[in-house]
Amino acid sequence: MGRILSVDYGVRRTGLAVTDPLKIIAGGLTTVETPQLMRFLKDYSARETVERFVVGFPRQTNGRDSENLPRVLAFVEQLKKTFPGVPVDMWDERYTSVLAHQTMLQSGIGKKARQNKALVDEISATIILQGWMEGRGNL
Repeated sequence: MGRILSVDYGVRRTGLAVTDPLKIIAGGLTTVETPQLMRFLKDYSARETVERFVVGFPRQTNGRDSENLPRVLAFVEQLKKTFPGVPVDMWDERYTSVLAHQTMLQSGIGKKARQNKALVDEISATIILQGWMEGRGNL
């Protein structure tokens, strides 16, 4: 059984989250410097079977496309070429950063840790994956 891996793609850093092999629970994996992302994904998928990628679709709160969309679409094309047998879905990522900060507050994480943008990116990727799973009826 493989995992589903979600990507919160950013210009500098990219948050990643994965499911467990039974695809029941979504959990944060790590945050990677974006220039190192494809190398990390290749290494990860050599160790773990990835059945599907879920990439955050960047939209503004008013529903319009974000300025990051062209970069995300280019990444998705590269992902499809690098992993031709693995389906790629996109999932609306609006409000994930806000939800990530709320999650950190509710969990009691200290102020300094809440300022860790890498942790916010990883939690955002987890929220994207949870949303996709709930939307697909996987949870």
